[in-house]
Amino acid sequence: MSATPFARLRAEPPHPLQWLLALLCLVLALPVLSIASSWLSFDATARETLAHQLDTVLPGYALASLQLTLPVALGVAVVGGGAAALVTLLRFPGRGVMEWALLLPLAMPAYVLAYVYTDTLQSSGPLQVWLRARTGATGALWPDIRSTGGAVVLFILTLYPYVYLLTRTALTERGAVLMEAARLLGAGPWRRLTEVALPMARPALAAGVALALMETLADYGVGAYFGLNTFTTGIYKAWLSFGDRHAAAQLATVLLLVVGVLVWMERRAQSRLRFSTSRGPGSSPEARPVQLQGAAAWAALAACLLPVLLGFLLPVALLLRLVTLEALHGEFGLPWERFGQWAWASLRLSGLAALAAAGMALLLAFASRLRPHPLLGAGVRVVSLGYAVPGAVIAIGLLLPSGWAQERWPDSQIGTLLTSTSLGLVYAYLVRFSAVALQSVEAGYARLPGSLDETARMLGAGNARILGRIHLPLLHRTVLAAALLVFVDVMKELPATLALRPFNSDTLAIIASQLARDERLAEAALPSLALVVVGLAPVILLSRAMRRGDSLAT
Repeated sequence: MSATPFARLRAEPPHPLQWLLALLCLVLALPVLSIASSWLSFDATARETLAHQLDTVLPGYALASLQLTLPVALGVAVVGGGAAALVTLLRFPGRGVMEWALLLPLAMPAYVLAYVYTDTLQSSGPLQVWLRARTGATGALWPDIRSTGGAVVLFILTLYPYVYLLTRTALTERGAVLMEAARLLGAGPWRRLTEVALPMARPALAAGVALALMETLADYGVGAYFGLNTFTTGIYKAWLSFGDRHAAAQLATVLLLVVGVLVWMERRAQSRLRFSTSRGPGSSPEARPVQLQGAAAWAALAACLLPVLLGFLLPVALLLRLVTLEALHGEFGLPWERFGQWAWASLRLSGLAALAAAGMALLLAFASRLRPHPLLGAGVRVVSLGYAVPGAVIAIGLLLPSGWAQERWPDSQIGTLLTSTSLGLVYAYLVRFSAVALQSVEAGYARLPGSLDETARMLGAGNARILGRIHLPLLHRTVLAAALLVFVDVMKELPATLALRPFNSDTLAIIASQLARDERLAEAALPSLALVVVGLAPVILLSRAMRRGDSLAT
């Protein structure tokens, strides 16, 4: 009879490093725990607040979030899944370029896309002004993009790569081989697509859609700029505008429950992704993608090019136009010294968070490999859930205990440390993005054979030497990639930074948001363009990894 986890916990005391890392995982879970514990003091005031929200704003927040997420789910599934099927199962002109170009919108934050298209498509924008001059029309020529429909389109353009990545991986593994087997059994093209490829890609499609929905629910920039009453914008209104921490905590709890359901869906879908990566030396040449000819080939190219054009190429061109016009006319509203300060604040915070997250991920993965233990395993799972927690929820989870501590001990500096220094921001970033680094480092460790450690121990190497002299040299690219991914995510992060930033420590994301909300869209172009350029780094990493995976598969 196998021992239960609790029996193993008693029989095998954890290593001191594992105790320390488990405690660190608990510290990273404190913001979420503080949100949940707020319901323990569910007094008369909290009940009145909840009843008032149920009668007034809560149904509106739920409806607005539903109107946003359902079309986004359908859109990313169609665009991301369709693009993955086209570049994996078919061959057409430009297919090799489209394989990596379809990842480019990952570098474009949704709120930057909102600023760019609002400046271009609004009634006073250059496009409508030019059309009215040419046609003699008066008034607005199309509905305002700052609406729920406009937000849906923007989220689809920036989030479909999540679905594209997972679906393309699933189809690349065995898609062409199974399509060939179905052809040999007499199935036609349409039947092979609907009864073989789509069912096989369904788990990956569901996982990608769940990730896209988590990002949509966590968004603050687009919702606040477009004036949408979603859960995230409602949390900030309740706390920052009305000073009602009970309402903010209750809204954060509701959002956390919804995100928890999405996490469960994503994990369930990921657990069903069981594909063999071997094609075998005897695979038929006909297992390669089907060659398209004529109009069908150009239609496939256009279908892949359209989201890249609208989600990256055109916005970058528009940003460059705004920056160039400002430079040519000498009307830069941003003093260069202030821009340097904002850029330095972004780089400093991102660098600190990236180094801390990568170092912690390396220690967690090494400790788990050193001697697996249920205590540390539970801590790793807690850290892995951090990326699914919206920045607004993390901010409230930090502000609640700091406010409580400030009330109990007015002379203490706890609240000041969390809300007036960079410490609170870096802490929030670690809660939010450590999972990104941990996933990357664990994937690197999965490629190192366990016999490597056993051989080193037989030669007398201790744990510290194994980590520093063997693992780190072999994993330095993986650790750098993990740090880079966290760096870019922190550069683009908006909700937690907006709530927790110290005075006179604005970042590029904050400045771009504030300038856009003040309708100074031309001045917002430069910091927005800087964010996009930095965001290209993980896209390059992903495209290189995908090309290596394709070459190994073939």
